[in-house]
Amino acid sequence: MNESNTPPPRSLRYRLFRSCIRICSVLLAVLVAGCYLVAQPSTRTNEPSSKKSDEVRLRKHVDALSKNFHPRNSDNPANLNRCAEYISTNLKDAGATVEMQEFIVDRITYKNVIGRFGVGKPKKIIIGAHYDSCDETPGADDNASGVAGLLELAYLIGKDQPDVEIELVAYTLEEPPFFGGPQMGSAFHANSVAGEKDKIIGVIVLEMIGYFSDAPGSQDYPVPILKGYYPSRGDYITVVSKWNQSDWIADLKAGMQGTTDLPVYSFRAPASLPGIDFSDHRNYWPHNIPAAMVTNTAFYRNKNYHKLGDTPESLDYHRMGKVVVGVYEAIKMLGK
Repeated sequence: MNESNTPPPRSLRYRLFRSCIRICSVLLAVLVAGCYLVAQPSTRTNEPSSKKSDEVRLRKHVDALSKNFHPRNSDNPANLNRCAEYISTNLKDAGATVEMQEFIVDRITYKNVIGRFGVGKPKKIIIGAHYDSCDETPGADDNASGVAGLLELAYLIGKDQPDVEIELVAYTLEEPPFFGGPQMGSAFHANSVAGEKDKIIGVIVLEMIGYFSDAPGSQDYPVPILKGYYPSRGDYITVVSKWNQSDWIADLKAGMQGTTDLPVYSFRAPASLPGIDFSDHRNYWPHNIPAAMVTNTAFYRNKNYHKLGDTPESLDYHRMGKVVVGVYEAIKMLGK
């Protein structure tokens, strides 16, 4: 018999087996630690909510922004102004005190719309959503859905206000060519509230909250390993922010979880990972104000992102309404 075919001694086989076990144990520990650090699994939940969103009104808002005021980009300030007036009217109807925050970019005046409830209370929560869309796209999910959610929150707050000051902000100029620069509407707003940072509990930005899918494999991720931590179906909502926002992410997720049957996940990672800073929450970080994005993960799920197919007919208003209820109940819990 050739020596190469001779089985290793039992002691050697045992040592090899133990080495394999140790390597597998280390790999498992790394995966578990990664899941804990990135996904922040938690048993903390809120109470089931008795609140309901008006799905017909949500659809009405999405239709108005994506059809009546189309296109709503920086080259069409007249349509953006019509959007601002529509948002202002609804905030006032919900009982908010409304202010237009005007700023000038390239010699054109643009407007953030601010609606306030409970002015003067010692603590404040800011909820925002951008109302402009990319190029000529209808922008139903991106981001008429976020604005519709913001307005529906206003109606819920107007009927039963949490014990905290609420500032609802509809931003403009989130989309290119201004994204990432100081001309973003949210950058102007963040600068204006920087002096109140000790009063602000945190900022919640609603960024694409209307698209869901129950199809297997409908959910993508920026890196393949995340498929081991999260579902393959795009049937959930996510709280997203950068690495050092862990407490705010965890508290916001806990406030949303359990309020409806919509699954709520969280994701934290370095801001350099694509998608982590892809909305208005990024502009509050330089002021050390906690800020996170509530999102359906945008292009990692919705393949109509920044395309003409991003229409009102593609959205799920029932589950969008559950997102709104979850955020509302989270505000109530965070404000206690």
